[in-house]
Amino acid sequence: MIYNSIIETIGNTPLVRLNKLNKGIEGEVLVKVEYFNPGNSMKDRMAVKMLEDAENEGLIKPGGTIIEGTSGNTGMGLALAAIAKGYKCIFTMADKQSKEKIDILRAVGAEVIVCPTNVSPEDPRSYYAVAKKLNEDIPNSFYPNQYDNQSNWKAHYETTGPEVWRDTEGKITHFAAGVGTGGSMSGTAKYLKEQSEKVVSVGIDTYGSVFKKYKETGEFDENEVYPYLTEGIGEDILPKNVNFSVIDHFIKVTDKDAAVMTRRLAREEGLFVGWSCGSAVHGALEYAKENLKKGDVMVILLPDHGTRYLGKVYNDDWMRNHGFLEDKAFGTARDIVNLRTEGYQLVVVNKNDKIKDAIAIMNDKSVSQIPVMEEGQVVGSLTDNKLLLKIIENPALKDAKVEEVMEDSMKFVALDSTLDVLSSMVEREKAVLVRDEKHRVHIITKHDILAAITK
Repeated sequence: MIYNSIIETIGNTPLVRLNKLNKGIEGEVLVKVEYFNPGNSMKDRMAVKMLEDAENEGLIKPGGTIIEGTSGNTGMGLALAAIAKGYKCIFTMADKQSKEKIDILRAVGAEVIVCPTNVSPEDPRSYYAVAKKLNEDIPNSFYPNQYDNQSNWKAHYETTGPEVWRDTEGKITHFAAGVGTGGSMSGTAKYLKEQSEKVVSVGIDTYGSVFKKYKETGEFDENEVYPYLTEGIGEDILPKNVNFSVIDHFIKVTDKDAAVMTRRLAREEGLFVGWSCGSAVHGALEYAKENLKKGDVMVILLPDHGTRYLGKVYNDDWMRNHGFLEDKAFGTARDIVNLRTEGYQLVVVNKNDKIKDAIAIMNDKSVSQIPVMEEGQVVGSLTDNKLLLKIIENPALKDAKVEEVMEDSMKFVALDSTLDVLSSMVEREKAVLVRDEKHRVHIITKHDILAAITK
């Protein structure tokens, strides 16, 4: 068959049976391999749908510019569509995204603007805000906004869902997928549930994301939001494409478990897939071990290709530095945290406290560094040596508020960061912070690292 352009080849990706990773699971486990799309990800489907719907509504005209905030894959789909249709592209990305994703987008002619990860969505520096501002400033530009654009979930309702139903001959009982913008999970699950009320949908979330707790309690808990490494899954916002009514369960997966499973998929199943694919498979299999019965059929959506992550999960040095390989000499931040008693309490001060009271707390608790909090969030830090210099220069400061002298916040690190990585960070800067599996914040200092190494 001859196609008029590359975007006509999108869809009809294969279902592949897992043969090794599914050991001990009674039902059948299949994966839908979306890297067979021309842009190597499932995002091709909704990228073209969003653009064609915008054309039909007159939201973009010939010669226009597509502007979008993306983790990389949506940008690739939009770029391919732009090439076929004659548009320009500008994409904003968070700086945690892999270099490969940025390079690939530039290779297909897009302009890429890299923005900081660790800022709120409302911050003018965030990749959400920068994209919106560019859309306001550039004439004849279109901001698809994949998070809220209803064409996102509709693309999967119209294509991914029917393909899964067709290729399993209607035998599917469980569908699992990572939830980021929510379109692939919500659109596919909605279609499948309309065909059979018995289909159970399992959304895969990550630690540092709000989805699981919001589904279970209806509460948007900002304490659930903190930096994580896995790309393309989880959010610190509630996109309109996440239809919680069609997602039955959420499973959270750590960065490490996702990365390790991603490599296992390549080595044991021959599936050279992306990082969030590891999240989806790890979480889905954890659910399947307890819930799948003989005769059940689970389909797991694998969003993208491994070429996006050559410098990360497929790089031994990167994996080792983040504590994701097991050949570490001394241990990890997790080992330090596990040495602490159940009653451990982080010593903190509030930004509105008086400096003299903060000094009293530091003296009483014998700490040289202390996080500064506001409404339960870490917003800054105090260190005794810099604080001493400021008080000597201006003794009247002791009656001022902490926020007038506080420094930048200590950096959060992954729970499985190795001690050599932690050592280099505290040597260059100050102590670091880490969240344990119960979401409690811990501080790690040079003393803690030395104690762990010599234990």
